[in-house]
Amino acid sequence: MRIVAVWAVSTLTMLALAGILPDFRLQSDDGDTITRTAFTAAWGAGAFGLLSALVWPVLVRALLIVPALVLGALVFFLNGSLLLIALSLIPDGRGDAAPETAVVVAAVMSAVASATSTALAVRDDEAYRRRLSRLADRRRRRGSPNTVEPDRDGPPGTVFLQLDGVGHDVLVKAAADGLMPTVAGWLADSSGHRLTPWRTDWSSQTGASQLALLHGSNHDVPAFRWYEKETGTVMVSSRPASALEMQRRAIARTRDGGLLTIDGASRGNLFSGGAGQLALVLSMAARRGKGRRSRSGYFAYFSDPANAVRTALSFAAEVGREIGQSTRARARKVTPRVKRGGLYPFIRAFATVVERDVVVAAVIGDMFAGRTAVYADLVAYDEVAHHSGPHSRDAEKVLQRLDRSLALIAKIADHTPRTYRIVLLSDHGQSPGETFAGRYGLTLKDLVRAGCGLPVRRRARGTHSASEARDAVRIALHRPPEAEEPEAEHPAKRSDPIVLASGNLGLISFPDIEGRASREEIDRRNPALLSTLANHPGIGFLLVRSEEHGSVVLGPGGAEVPVDRLADGEGPIAVFGTGAAAAVRRTDTFPHVADIMVNSMYDPDTGTVHAFEEQIGSHGGLGGEQSRPFLLWPRGMTDPLDIVAAETADGAPPPPGGGLVGAEAVHRVLNRWLLEFSGPQVPVRAEGFTGTPHADEPFPERGTAV
Repeated sequence: MRIVAVWAVSTLTMLALAGILPDFRLQSDDGDTITRTAFTAAWGAGAFGLLSALVWPVLVRALLIVPALVLGALVFFLNGSLLLIALSLIPDGRGDAAPETAVVVAAVMSAVASATSTALAVRDDEAYRRRLSRLADRRRRRGSPNTVEPDRDGPPGTVFLQLDGVGHDVLVKAAADGLMPTVAGWLADSSGHRLTPWRTDWSSQTGASQLALLHGSNHDVPAFRWYEKETGTVMVSSRPASALEMQRRAIARTRDGGLLTIDGASRGNLFSGGAGQLALVLSMAARRGKGRRSRSGYFAYFSDPANAVRTALSFAAEVGREIGQSTRARARKVTPRVKRGGLYPFIRAFATVVERDVVVAAVIGDMFAGRTAVYADLVAYDEVAHHSGPHSRDAEKVLQRLDRSLALIAKIADHTPRTYRIVLLSDHGQSPGETFAGRYGLTLKDLVRAGCGLPVRRRARGTHSASEARDAVRIALHRPPEAEEPEAEHPAKRSDPIVLASGNLGLISFPDIEGRASREEIDRRNPALLSTLANHPGIGFLLVRSEEHGSVVLGPGGAEVPVDRLADGEGPIAVFGTGAAAAVRRTDTFPHVADIMVNSMYDPDTGTVHAFEEQIGSHGGLGGEQSRPFLLWPRGMTDPLDIVAAETADGAPPPPGGGLVGAEAVHRVLNRWLLEFSGPQVPVRAEGFTGTPHADEPFPERGTAV
């Protein structure tokens, strides 16, 4: 009956469009009776529906090699082509449409058919349950032999949903203000969920946090991007090859395949977590072979043309929304503000629409299939907050839409073949503030080059900061004031310093100095650099290695504290709060820590930092909300602080300042929760896997015994 109803609505829609659009007809040249025209519309609607059901999935599978943004743009063209084919099948050639009109007709018909089918299914609870059950059965039949057979009376599954970049305080405020009613309901219900903040490591960004959350270690991840001297490689967490290398190193260190090794699914993440089911997983994008393509998750979603059209329309609407919001911000001269033109509207639309829709659909499919553990990352808020600000109205609107996705997943859990516990968490927060370049007129790279006596960009040359740096270089090198661009000794023997930014964390490396450069070596080559950086008002503190005192933290006014004597609330790190000293000490032990680590200033009164990138909401270093993400879990699961207390009782060192500290600690909590309800999660390791970073080395497969 639903099929007949959808067919009838599609027929009426086609008749209405034929009457509205001049280049779309359903009659012969001599005209037809109303009955004949209705029959023609019914024929065309039926043919279009069959083609959508049979041909569309094949087209999408064939186009998986096409980049996601291109595939989204092709949705309209392909759907319009199917409509033209359907019209050509109408007897006596009564159906005809111009190509551009066919695109419009196909989009409208797909959207109307989808809305009608969904409405009818929702009103019929038993039909809805049967459809979900059939989908679950099909997925189980296609699944791995290791897949756990689901049972609503058996152990529950766990869905970990990561709201990327949403800080603890942002979540609490959004729930209190009514922006996230689903989260507010969980927090208000005495039998619902519990919430706690946790502290990130110094590198407060997705690469470091999610690697530890999924694989148990983020050792030697000093920032989102860093330079490795022995190979001359710049590692960037958002590059597939780098993400795969980071994942391999973590597995080699922990000797464990990851959080999701037993019947797990990884959706929209940087790393796989050892899951057998993958979709939009960056670390697997560089690999080939069946089941390893990161874009394979698009097929399950875009195989339904109604989904494709709905997402494409939402994509276009989001592009328009971003253009309107950025134009309004410029007209009102909102500050701080960054440029939001070029490809950014499309990047934002992909993160807030395409990625969200595909990931949510994949999670729902995993729940239908009864998978034991699912981990998914929703990046929408993080992307918008970078450019609009973490407390902006634009970002609040994204939180509202994310809450609707959470509500959908929670509702679906009532119909799945096994019960599910939904755990919400974030990998970091975001701290607001004007960019370093916006505030001082030059980038961190410009300041470093000026401090080294190297030429800087014409625009930065006249700034106060660059002028002070050049004066310091002249004094240190005993050069006359009239010297335009003084240079340090032996400039021909030195390569330029590499300056990288990760939010408000900067990394400076000297590629021609083997190993980690010492403070003394830096001073010999560039005698004004360290003092120029340490005394700049936009910089909070530096970390460098000294041959005489070991690693030291430098601050303004000649402040210098050895790392082993560093204490919270004292010296250059005084304003950065509890845990800052331990975070700096841990990063100092990393093999690939930069020659100079630079953390921007932090104003505790306003909570602002200065990003070294073009971001007015940033994360990556210490200072403010960026280091304070959240963990929200259903009551009945062991309290994370009780797990930390048990580890301390077993001889583990207590976390500095107490509480839940570091993404590795959160990983242990997540793993403990899986153990409590789903049985032991057996560590996995592929035969012959040594953990060394070679492209031809096999990746540990799910279910492989130690």
